[in-house]
Amino acid sequence: MSRKTNDPLLTTAALLLGLFIGLLFFAMIMVAIGLGAVLTVQRSEIVSDIAAEGLAAGTYWGIVAGLVAVVAMLFLGLRFTLELRSIVASVKDGDPFVAGNAAHLARMGWLALAIQLIAIPVGIAAAAAGELTDGVPADVGTSGGGVVLVLTLFILARVFRRGTEMREELEGTV
Repeated sequence: MSRKTNDPLLTTAALLLGLFIGLLFFAMIMVAIGLGAVLTVQRSEIVSDIAAEGLAAGTYWGIVAGLVAVVAMLFLGLRFTLELRSIVASVKDGDPFVAGNAAHLARMGWLALAIQLIAIPVGIAAAAAGELTDGVPADVGTSGGGVVLVLTLFILARVFRRGTEMREELEGTV
């Protein structure tokens, strides 16, 4: 019952999602390389800057933890985008109400929730790092929009699950 569509919006979405996937992967690799530098070649300089500012010795490990959390957030964002790309592909194929899309939406909800939770320590670490970088503002943390996104994804997953069930029931009666 599926019919492929040539909807320009879906084609544009697929192209943009491919671009975002590449950017997220690149950013994740770059932050991981930066983390490696912080743990090795830049460690002594960072530790001496922390001492010169009179900050707690644990600040270094807070920065390291913040970078690890950023890598994790980028990875989760990459997974989120891959799930969304799968949904766009199924819609483009003409069959959005399949059980797989409900599962994709539910996974996207959990990924978005994890990103929101990880954003809390990242915001704390960014604030600590801001003290070392002459107060460069860091706008990282949870947001009301992120919480609404999580709720919306879980609700949409249920809608898609129920829509799939209803379609299967209808096909069974015909």
